[in-house]
Amino acid sequence: MLVLPIKKKWFDMILSGEKLVEYREIKPYYTTRFINIGLINKDESLNKEVRKVVFRNGYSSNSPSFVADVSLDIGTGWYKWGGEPEKLYYRLMILRVSNINNNET
Repeated sequence: MLVLPIKKKWFDMILSGEKLVEYREIKPYYTTRFINIGLINKDESLNKEVRKVVFRNGYSSNSPSFVADVSLDIGTGWYKWGGEPEKLYYRLMILRVSNINNNET
């Protein structure tokens, strides 16, 4: 399962239901990662299927995290959710949040 680090502000906003989209830059790094979990097809077209992604507030395996069902599209950002209005992003549409782990060590 893909694990993506996320800043605390965005982590908390997703958990509260306030933020419904997580942005990632359109770069080969993310393209490859999204291909590996089936959000993008090998020909680099978008796959509209839902996949599970772990969002982690930090890099430690003990950092707070949650699992989200997401779908992927490409579009511009919204500054209140950490995006730039004129910039294209991979947009992870947060459909459902589960398996919340708030343990910190």
